[in-house]
Amino acid sequence: MAISKRLLLLALLSLLISCAVGEKTKGVTYDARSMIVNGERELLFSGSIHYPRMPPEMWPDIIRKAKEGGLNVIETYVFWNIHEPVQGQFNFEGNYDLVRFIKEIGRQDLYATLRIGPYIEAEWNQGGFPYWLREVPNITFRSYNEPFIHHMKKYSEMIIELMKKEKLFAPQGGPIILAQIENEYNNVQLAYRENGRKYIEWAAKMATSLYNGVPWIMCKQKDAPPEIINTCNGRHCADTFKGPNGPNKPSLWTENWTAQYRTFGDPPSQRAAEDIAFSVARFFAKNGTLTNYYMYYGGTNYGRTSSSFVTTRYYDEAPLDEFGLLREPKWSHLRDLHRALRLSRRALLWGTPSVQKINEDLEITVYEKPGTDCAAFLTNNHTANTAIIKFRGKEYFLPEKSVSILPDCKTVVYNTQTVVSQHNSRNFVTSEKAKNLKWEMYQEKVPTIADLPLKNRVPLELYTLTKDTSDYAWYSTSINFERHDMPMRPDILPVLQIASMGHALSAYVNGEFIGFGHGNNIEKSFVFQKPISLKPGTNTITILAETVGFPNSGAYMEKRFAGPRGVTIQGLMAGTLDITQNNWGHKVGVFGEKEAIFTEEGSKKVQWTPVTGPTKGAATWYKTYFNAPEGTNPLALKMDKMQKGMMWVNGKSIGRYWSSFLSPLGRPTQSEYHIPRAFLKPTNNLLVIFEETGGLPETIEIQTVNRDTICSIITEYHPPHVKSWERSGTEFVSVVEDLKSGAHLNCPDNKIIEKVEFASYGNPDGACGNLVVGNCNSASSLRVVEEKCLGKNSCKIPIEREVYDEPSKDPCPNIFKTLAVQMKCGKRK
Repeated sequence: MAISKRLLLLALLSLLISCAVGEKTKGVTYDARSMIVNGERELLFSGSIHYPRMPPEMWPDIIRKAKEGGLNVIETYVFWNIHEPVQGQFNFEGNYDLVRFIKEIGRQDLYATLRIGPYIEAEWNQGGFPYWLREVPNITFRSYNEPFIHHMKKYSEMIIELMKKEKLFAPQGGPIILAQIENEYNNVQLAYRENGRKYIEWAAKMATSLYNGVPWIMCKQKDAPPEIINTCNGRHCADTFKGPNGPNKPSLWTENWTAQYRTFGDPPSQRAAEDIAFSVARFFAKNGTLTNYYMYYGGTNYGRTSSSFVTTRYYDEAPLDEFGLLREPKWSHLRDLHRALRLSRRALLWGTPSVQKINEDLEITVYEKPGTDCAAFLTNNHTANTAIIKFRGKEYFLPEKSVSILPDCKTVVYNTQTVVSQHNSRNFVTSEKAKNLKWEMYQEKVPTIADLPLKNRVPLELYTLTKDTSDYAWYSTSINFERHDMPMRPDILPVLQIASMGHALSAYVNGEFIGFGHGNNIEKSFVFQKPISLKPGTNTITILAETVGFPNSGAYMEKRFAGPRGVTIQGLMAGTLDITQNNWGHKVGVFGEKEAIFTEEGSKKVQWTPVTGPTKGAATWYKTYFNAPEGTNPLALKMDKMQKGMMWVNGKSIGRYWSSFLSPLGRPTQSEYHIPRAFLKPTNNLLVIFEETGGLPETIEIQTVNRDTICSIITEYHPPHVKSWERSGTEFVSVVEDLKSGAHLNCPDNKIIEKVEFASYGNPDGACGNLVVGNCNSASSLRVVEEKCLGKNSCKIPIEREVYDEPSKDPCPNIFKTLAVQMKCGKRK
């Protein structure tokens, strides 16, 4: 009996100790080396994915692709203005369902970073602030200002309590391991002087008082308070980040920009996969343990959610493009980088670092735990010259601006400049099931001052007038002229001049459209000038003033303005007539918007007429119906021959378009617009366009989108694929019999390679979709590639010279050889 009691006591004691240990290790802490999650040090590879920028039906697939790309963290902002559009009225439905999004991250066994802001920037309308906040008396955004900090705390507390209630923080068993308060405040802090310093200290204390179970961060905040980790944003944080501002804080990189967002009028933005990989490898070589790709999937700015002039497409150059397709080689080259770093994990997290500077450009960084683990980074910082590094008795070739990773201090498993993974090219294909669209139209009535209910002596400021309920507001005035007031010569016309604070406007005289003017993201103000025809008697001047999003950055955002501020008529017989103070009528929105004629029910409220030929098109609505396109590929709306306006499918806005704003390359910044398949029915889908200035609706196409063009561009000095190795405990071993480099290709969605469109072994050039033969080419290139790949879902093509040519027949034996191939994937027959 005594023995039984003793055993029971020991068992109880063991259980208590076990529980105590469990409680001790559950949660998130950190030190100067890394984050520590549930007692384990972690290398964290994170990607920004914003839940409102896609329908919830896309969330699982996008998160899955991120995980397959080697990520273990998903980062998102929280968007105040969508959750509380009206003060005290909350919306967490549909693609605004933050809880569901965070739970989906956890369901896929990933961590989450919650950046609650509440200022987020994010190229999002008013930086995430709801419009009503702007009208709070005596408010100053992002300052130690009593009205602002009151509302900021109230909102922050609501979000944190929601996360706690749903048990979404890591200590509660949820996925959230990091939280962020404020955002890049150092950019504006000096503008607020002492109130800036007080505000940032208050924000830190407020955040940690709401919840201290996970670390809080502030990005680009070099003077972050002691309880907050300061982090880096940028393209090359290994070189630009001076490091944490405390001895026990880890080096974290919260925004590694995968390209750059675009505004209407911009040329395309690009950032090479090699450059991103180089920057990440260098950061981890310098004690970094978290990088977050901003964006990993950018998505779409549906409705009117984007900030001033920002395109509807967001970060399309990310590893996952706007349509959710893998952008290669960016996606897989970064996936391979994550694998290489994970192979080096033990040394990076527990080893002692040392740096050997060979010269100005070459350096060797080693992390070593004597007797067990060793990992090395060989770096060539020169942007043009290759190099040879001798390390521990062996020579290693380094391409220009590259880092080689050696997880065992012997074997190169990855080089940032040598892309082993495949490339691809995006294709837009006109849908067979959704073509030959039959359009109908309805034209807005151009109002006069008598039609507009809100009167004022001068034109009202546009932001305050619309209160962010519409992009549009009508302004109108009338004026009487005698015949002798107007120019007598037939070759001289009066000129209407409108000085506007932004963003755009359409002008009408006596109901006739006379022209369109606009600013840009750099200079939002502009002056509109057009010759006009006047008549004796009453003349009506009407303006459709337009915003393209509210500002999202800078100090004192609550004090920004837009809209017409001065209106004159030049060239009259008495000179220039200023009609700014002539009494104006105003009305927010256009009729079709108010009546929601972009919905099935609303469309019945107006009389539509068939489009049978060219139309004047200003302030005109167009509608048509289409059946869901064939297949399962993503969908796009091609709008390159339209001008400017908005688009809806089955009553859901797919955003703004602006095809007439050409980039310096002479093309629209964005021509194709994403239609989520989740918005569609099998048949009779309603498509409605509001065109502001005139376009050609008959040229609009509904397209399917694919990345079925796959390529590989690989050289003789490329290392074997990083998947050729794995680590088992302290052992680093090869998992393939033949450690050779080669081209690895794989068709998406279980398709097969149906055609080899290009093959050259020699010195080909170009990029996927635009490859060209150089002055050296093996005649057997096409034959070898077809034998290895045709009819297969995936294939490996060797790079060895003897596969292509006998030594005596090699057309160029004295050069490094490159293999470039391009193939078309198709469905199995």
